[in-house]
Amino acid sequence: MKKLLFLLLLVSCSNPSNDLQPDPNSGNSSTPSTPGSTTLGNGQPGIVGLAGIDAWDKLSGSERDRIKRWNTLFLHQSVGQDLEEGAKANGSPFEYFGAQDRADKGSEGRGLRGGIFVDVGGISNGNPYEKIRIFTEVALRSKTTLNIAVFKFGYADVLDTNRDQVKTAYKTFMDELRKQIPGLRFVHITPPLVYSTSAEEGNAAKANVGQWMKDTFKGTDVIFDLQAIETNEGTCQQANVPRICQENRASATDPSEVNGVDSDGQGHLGKKASQRISKALLYAIYQAGR
Repeated sequence: MKKLLFLLLLVSCSNPSNDLQPDPNSGNSSTPSTPGSTTLGNGQPGIVGLAGIDAWDKLSGSERDRIKRWNTLFLHQSVGQDLEEGAKANGSPFEYFGAQDRADKGSEGRGLRGGIFVDVGGISNGNPYEKIRIFTEVALRSKTTLNIAVFKFGYADVLDTNRDQVKTAYKTFMDELRKQIPGLRFVHITPPLVYSTSAEEGNAAKANVGQWMKDTFKGTDVIFDLQAIETNEGTCQQANVPRICQENRASATDPSEVNGVDSDGQGHLGKKASQRISKALLYAIYQAGR
């Protein structure tokens, strides 16, 4: 009997419990790092959508805080500002990243860094190729310290007129960064949608690029499926064209904290919506480095 009890104890000790939450939208089974560790693990590639909001809430405080110790660069424009404000409200603020900054300025500069393209490179919305160029330059400047890259298009960057060209440029961009910075993790973000579904606003093109991102990168990287959350998994649409749900858009009842109230041709997030949706972004970053 004593031998039996000893064997049972030995088996139980050799299989410690793991309190990490699995990616709720991915079947990938990559081995995560030790719970609570400040170092990067192997990551968990896959798609983070609506379920990522609850998954973030279910993480322990120590697990959430891990992302504050990884050097993450998030460059974006106005919808990204909404996400940054939401992340700040959730206790995970992004430190400002400017034109001459690096991803790690020492012990005081580690962690989440966020910047807008107009500040970092003087680039406005509607110029996706210049955004790619400046992100590449900034990432290479921080190549010895950068852990996780998060690039986000604006809703004016992807239209029917450039959809396929954007895919080609983006894939080349990703391939080059992988070569230049071995081990760099990526969080892709499906392009944000606007409320109007008219052809000139390009929601169909943005959805096409978003699906292409998921098909292309879900096996190797993390995709933050902003479109799935904005549309409540596709339930918000008109004439089979997806659009941001009314409850998520910046409106008179829930204006954006930094961008005010939207017209139909815009797609900013309301303050309450950004606080909720940003949890999935934080979870996507966590999945990239866990």
